[in-house]
Amino acid sequence: MIKVRGIGGVFFKCENPEELKQWYNKYLGFNLDEYGCTTFNPTELPEKAYGVWSPFKADTDYLKPSNRGFMINLIVDDVKQALEQVKQGGAEVIDDVVDEEYGVFGWFIDPAGVKIELWTPK
Repeated sequence: MIKVRGIGGVFFKCENPEELKQWYNKYLGFNLDEYGCTTFNPTELPEKAYGVWSPFKADTDYLKPSNRGFMINLIVDDVKQALEQVKQGGAEVIDDVVDEEYGVFGWFIDPAGVKIELWTPK
């Protein structure tokens, strides 16, 4: 059987793609090209990082306060510093930073209204 080996991309609609791409470049260091950010290389991930594909029940509260039907998790070097950066860009930081056994997590709403979860693996 052929198996999926990873997530090949995240694609979504937004009002102003160019503006959103520039925001992510400025506040989270995305390297951009004509398609968006195509430079996430699995060999450059922290040692205990991994990708997750996880459907949630339709009535979950986990994606709130966003009204979008999805959330994106981004692996960062330092959750607290990344939240400070996006806050400078006008993002709405939500909830407290949480330190779990498998990493540190923080959340914000991006300019397109998408809930973003930041993760620093332990």
